[in-house]
Amino acid sequence: MGGGGGGGGGQMQQVAQEIEQMEQEVDAIDEEIERLREKQSDIDEAIEAIETLDSGSTVQVPLGGDAYIRATIEDIDEVVVSLGGGYSAEREQDGAVSTLETKQETLDDHISELQEEKAEVETEMEELEQQAQQMQQQQMQQMMQQQEQEDE
Repeated sequence: MGGGGGGGGGQMQQVAQEIEQMEQEVDAIDEEIERLREKQSDIDEAIEAIETLDSGSTVQVPLGGDAYIRATIEDIDEVVVSLGGGYSAEREQDGAVSTLETKQETLDDHISELQEEKAEVETEMEELEQQAQQMQQQQMQQMMQQQEQEDE
């Protein structure tokens, strides 16, 4: 009879491992969403800068490694914007903002997809947790029945 309980324990362990994997998946999705939101924040800052800076403005340009240099904007209507895939294009001010806003929309779509995926995983996780609770209850009932039979 003890072997049957062990089998249930093995099944419980498998369910627990699946739940743990799903928790890790949810954490990974959360990290990806956070990364995309940081990108959106960077784009917001770029749009604000493009819209507020004028030709002749002095700006600090990052050189990398937390080093900056002061530079003067020669022409705000010559903004180089990354198009993705290693390609960039020169855009006038409004075109640069439009390109960046399109990137924002793409990031919004990606975040929405990730949130849907996260919700699906969380629903699956809840179902597994309920299954685990039912298995525990069954094991408890079996143990109580075995005890009652041994007491008789």
